[in-house]
Amino acid sequence: MFNFLKKGLAKTLENIVNIKGENKKITKDLLEEILLEADVSYDIVEEIIYYLPPQNEVKKADLKRVMGAYFSYEKFEKQQIKPFIELVLGVNGAGKTTSIAKLAYLYKKQNQKVILGACDTFRAGAIEQLRLWADKIGVEIVLTQQGHDPSAVAYDTINKAIARDFDRVIIDTAGRLQNQKNLANELEKIVRICDKALKGAPHRKILVLDGTQGNAGILQAKAFNELVKLDGVIITKLDGTAKGGALFSIARELELPILYMGVGEQMTDLQEFDANSYLDALLDPIFE
Repeated sequence: MFNFLKKGLAKTLENIVNIKGENKKITKDLLEEILLEADVSYDIVEEIIYYLPPQNEVKKADLKRVMGAYFSYEKFEKQQIKPFIELVLGVNGAGKTTSIAKLAYLYKKQNQKVILGACDTFRAGAIEQLRLWADKIGVEIVLTQQGHDPSAVAYDTINKAIARDFDRVIIDTAGRLQNQKNLANELEKIVRICDKALKGAPHRKILVLDGTQGNAGILQAKAFNELVKLDGVIITKLDGTAKGGALFSIARELELPILYMGVGEQMTDLQEFDANSYLDALLDPIFE
């Protein structure tokens, strides 16, 4: 996990090293500059510095303790439900389809039987893109034609999963319709129909966020959280940005767990998020 994170945070860590320069001692002023450059929001930087001990020199253990508090949410425990239904949301271009494929691959590697529901029937090519991934990974998929009712696809997918003893159902959704009201209505209907197909479904609603957007992604996340109460977040494309510190804002503003991180296009480039490893990867170059 640690090496995976170092790869994902490479540009962020490079910036940290450049700002630190030859300084052996990390003062609060220098720390502020480093954290802001990593796209930790100004408010959070001020909070971090406020809760550090009063002396001007910053120690790694103190900083890790303070920063770790932002990720001290309750760890998600998967209920013993079969099939376990996950609804995946996110705007177009965030890496939603690729993340679904990576999740399916991860679950398959855990010897779980996975089926996908291609419920993004709005965007041209979305169904075909997900079908190609399903074929590549070797998992089943339920799909229809573009423009058809996505709730009907979700219902059929869950019914098939129940009938054929699948462990996991991953349902794709549209990232954008003509307006916010259409999107809200569609997502609300999908959630309602999932519950009709299997009481309590979907069991987890996951938002895919583009890591290259940094703190700008927070507004996106809040909008989706208002439409459908989210259970967690997947951060993608962190290897393409120097904004690795934005995860603090995501955790604090949304009060949601970061479930997974994606840092590439390979099927193996998705791992469960571990706050301790993330903090070590971020802080090591500061205190080396």
